[in-house]
Amino acid sequence: MVRLVGLLAAASLTLAACTRDAAQPDNADEPQDALTLTVLAASSLTDVLEPVVDTFEVDHPGLTVRASFAASSTIVQQVNEGAPADVVALAGEASLEPLEEDRRDGPVSLFATNQLEIAVPVDNPGGVADLDDLAAGELTLVVCAEQVPCGQATARLLAQEGLEPPIASYESDVRATLTKVELGEADAGLVYRSDVAAAGDRVAGVEIPEDRNVVNRYPALAVSDRELAQAFVDHLLAERVQARLREAGFGPAPER
Repeated sequence: MVRLVGLLAAASLTLAACTRDAAQPDNADEPQDALTLTVLAASSLTDVLEPVVDTFEVDHPGLTVRASFAASSTIVQQVNEGAPADVVALAGEASLEPLEEDRRDGPVSLFATNQLEIAVPVDNPGGVADLDDLAAGELTLVVCAEQVPCGQATARLLAQEGLEPPIASYESDVRATLTKVELGEADAGLVYRSDVAAAGDRVAGVEIPEDRNVVNRYPALAVSDRELAQAFVDHLLAERVQARLREAGFGPAPER
C-alpha cells in the first residue's frame, strides 16, 4: 500500500509539471523587456500618441509600448544619462542637438509640425483678440520656459514681431502653460495649436495668422538598436497616423 501511494504521488507530480509546461506561452523564455518598447515623447504629444501606440500594439501582438511624456529637453537629458529608452519623439529639431551620438541608433524622421496659438480662458477676461493684445500691460501672460521647444518658438515669435509683453511666469513645458490658463490663473498663454484642440471646451483659442506664426518640426529617432524601435519611428510616418495627427491639430510631416 505504501509503495502504491508513492507511485500515485509521483505520477501526480509528473502530470502537474506537464500541465504547467503546456500552459506556458511560446515566448516564455524571452526576457520580459523583449516584449516592451519604451517611447519617451514631448508633452505636446500626450493625447495623440495613445491611439498611435494602440495601433502599433495591434500590429505587433504580444508587444507592450510604454510611453511617457515630458519636456523635450528633459527627455534628452534623461537619455544621455542612461535612462532606458527605445524611441524619442521631440517637439523641436533643436532639442536633438544635445543628444549624444552613441545614443543615436537610427536616422532622424520628421513626422509632424506644429504652430503656436494663444490659449485664453473660455470667458476671455483679458479680451485677447489677436497677437498684439498680448502687449497690454494688465494681462497675465504665461509662456513655456526658453529651454523647451515651445519656449524657443515663443521667443522667436515675439522677437520677429517686435513684441515685449510682460510675462508672469515661465512654465516647465507646454502642458503646464496650458494648465495655468485652464485653471484661470492666467489671462493668456502661448501654446501649440494641438494643445488648444486637446483642451476642448476648457479653453478658447485665438489663432495667430500663418504669415506671423512660427513652425516647429517634430523629430523622432530610435535610441536603441532593436528593430521594433525603428519600426515605431516608421509607424509615425504611416498615412493613418499622419491623418490622426492632423485631426489633433498638428501639421503634416515635412516633405522628405
